[in-house]
Amino acid sequence: MAGAEGITVYKDLLLFLGTAGVIVPLFIRWRMSPVLGFLAAGLALGPFGLGALATEVPWLSAVSISDAEQISGPAEFGVAFLLFMMGLELSWERLARMRKLVFGLGYLQVILSSLVLGLIALALGQTPAAAAVLGTSLALSSTALVLPSLAERKRLASVVGRASFAVLLFQDLAVAPLLILVALLDARNGAAAASSLIYAIAPAVAGLVAVLGLGRLILRPLFGLVAAAKNNELFVAACLLVVVGSGLIAVATGLSMSLGAFVAGLLLAETEYRRQVEVAIQPFQGLLLGLFFVSVGAKLDLTQILASPLPTLSVACAFVAVKFLILWPVASRFDLSRRRALELALVLSPGGEFALVVIGAAIGHGIVPEPVGTTAMVATTLSMFTIPLMIRFSENLSARGREDEASLAALAPDVKDRAERAIIAGYGRVGDLVGQMLARHKVPFLAVDGNPALVARERDRGVMIYYGDATKAELLRRCGIASAPALIVTMDNPAAVESIVAAARAERPDLVIVARARDAEHAAKLYGIDVTDAVPETIEASLQLSEAVLISLGIPAGPVIASIHEKRDEFRKVLQGPEKSGKVRRAIRLSTRNAESRKGPGSS
Repeated sequence: MAGAEGITVYKDLLLFLGTAGVIVPLFIRWRMSPVLGFLAAGLALGPFGLGALATEVPWLSAVSISDAEQISGPAEFGVAFLLFMMGLELSWERLARMRKLVFGLGYLQVILSSLVLGLIALALGQTPAAAAVLGTSLALSSTALVLPSLAERKRLASVVGRASFAVLLFQDLAVAPLLILVALLDARNGAAAASSLIYAIAPAVAGLVAVLGLGRLILRPLFGLVAAAKNNELFVAACLLVVVGSGLIAVATGLSMSLGAFVAGLLLAETEYRRQVEVAIQPFQGLLLGLFFVSVGAKLDLTQILASPLPTLSVACAFVAVKFLILWPVASRFDLSRRRALELALVLSPGGEFALVVIGAAIGHGIVPEPVGTTAMVATTLSMFTIPLMIRFSENLSARGREDEASLAALAPDVKDRAERAIIAGYGRVGDLVGQMLARHKVPFLAVDGNPALVARERDRGVMIYYGDATKAELLRRCGIASAPALIVTMDNPAAVESIVAAARAERPDLVIVARARDAEHAAKLYGIDVTDAVPETIEASLQLSEAVLISLGIPAGPVIASIHEKRDEFRKVLQGPEKSGKVRRAIRLSTRNAESRKGPGSS
């Protein structure tokens, strides 16, 4: 019945949410990787865990995943969202600078590992076609497990993190040709001619061109239109449309969904909407990746391991050892120190999720015998469970080693987008002038504004500015608040200024925060939430008017400027005080009213 099927779907959703809300926080509390928490939950709740006992103990069906394939579809989007976010972190220029590792180290790792593993499979009695598929599949590593695990350890920006990403990117590029190879080696149809191979690859190339072409034409206008509506839900919907749409276009033409999403991310990385897109996508990426890890854990067939533990464990240990012994010396020849090459080899030696896809397709086409393919898939899944442990072990192994600065420089982010920038929240007339003064003194800055038309105009002028809501702490993180020397808040909305100051101070207790205040009362409120300095418009206007009139009356500029600074300090001390007497409040109000009357109703 449709109702019963719906209940099953909701049950699996509730189990996943329970995993995310209960089990994973426990792993974090125990200082263990949340990835391991998701994997362990999938293993325990899956059809080979509690699900296997549901036939004998019916009530267990309510707390177990009976069919792992039901969550596999949505789980695939987790990898796509991950690659989309990685694309947003890159630029075409930086990707071009990484080509040596992508098409050098990545290519050699896949070719050499495939060749050695394939020869081993051939020596063990497999057909040439089966050996080729098994060798190339087991040569792949897990993008979905390696990158989040490195990010969790804050190591994506390290030499090993960037080199791992380069190799994994080439492996993702290689998935489409591998799937095409499986179709062409179909045992029922025989080997295909070279012309057939060209016809098979052509749709994949067309799909990649389509994603690139459509992305360059429509992405920026689309997000400009959505941002102008000032509706956060519509913006999130547009982000999801881009990720899912680009992924499905890639799948329809024979590419992997994650590759299509990665290209879309690269295209959006060049636009002013990049940071706000990252904020919108982040929650979906985290949840869907968690679902992917649960699905991986649920597919680990414990009965297969128990039925033939020696062959399964032997296959897992053998291909991990082969990849490690190949990658370590090869990586050392690509400007990586031997210590970093060792760490990279440990990180990438386990198997990956795409091996399961390729081997599964090969079994379906009759290329790989089902018992052999099943053993290889279980061994691959088992090796993936070791990835968080491998990363922690490699980190401990090389903890005393310093980063290879030459290698790090080769993979460094583009200088124009470095994180060590002052952040200007609000880039209207006041923010623009602040930016000009920072530029005059050669202080690099990054601006954020919620007006898409203004952002597009300033972006065309060469200003490093992004569209987004600076009141969101996640956006400030994405803009580099962790390493920013200062935050300047220039917005004329008092509530927004207070939200930004509070969010920034929670992120960085030591950050210099200078904020625009509407009046003295607002300035006092900002000091109450730990702003470094607040600049009340009305008080500053009165001081500037006083300076102008005194100098015009012939009083020397030096004493005037000194007295202005002295008066400003007096006001600051009053506003920063824990309590202000009614007399002081009246004096402040009087001075601000006088300033407003001098400026006139049309001033701003």
